[in-house]
Amino acid sequence: MKYKIQHFIVVSSLLITPLAPAASIGDASAGKVKSESCQGCHGIDGNSLSPEWPHLANQHAPYLIKQVKNFQQGSRINETMNAIVDGLSEQDIADMAAYFAAQKIQPSNQSADSTKIQAGRKIYKGGNIYSGFPACASCHGPNGVGNRPANFPNLAGQQQQYLIKTLNDFKSGSRNNDYNEIMRKIAAKMTASEITSVAVYITSLRQ
Repeated sequence: MKYKIQHFIVVSSLLITPLAPAASIGDASAGKVKSESCQGCHGIDGNSLSPEWPHLANQHAPYLIKQVKNFQQGSRINETMNAIVDGLSEQDIADMAAYFAAQKIQPSNQSADSTKIQAGRKIYKGGNIYSGFPACASCHGPNGVGNRPANFPNLAGQQQQYLIKTLNDFKSGSRNNDYNEIMRKIAAKMTASEITSVAVYITSLRQ
């Protein structure tokens, strides 16, 4: 019954989740030049230089486009990002997204407690039937690479500290640009320990 319920949740979410708005086809070569303002935090090749900033390398282009547009529109708030993306054109955004999507992610080499990895794997693959939240794998895939058509991001190898902050932001509601409140509803049911464990596990995944 557990898996049937989770399957229903996921299928329902996919049916009602809109895709990112259509955008111009991106030119990765042009995007490399245009992304210079991003490289100070996210790295030349989209591999971030600090655990608090996300890797952009190998992220799905439509997801990156949506996030940039959300920052422009103010539906996602970060003072640095809101200022940097202001004034970018549709083509600029598409080009930079194409560039970062084409890069190879260099997973974070953070030491991790094997106990947390095991606990995180259980949550990622099975959710918590008692708290009522589904498996992360339902949307982000068994290997964490996401679902491009549904605009669910690639998570494998992402920065651990960034993942923890993101889940806590969804939990508190300070981040609210998720479709149909999917992530807010899930994170609200997660304990601090579950958030940390699943972040540790996701960071350990390799693409």
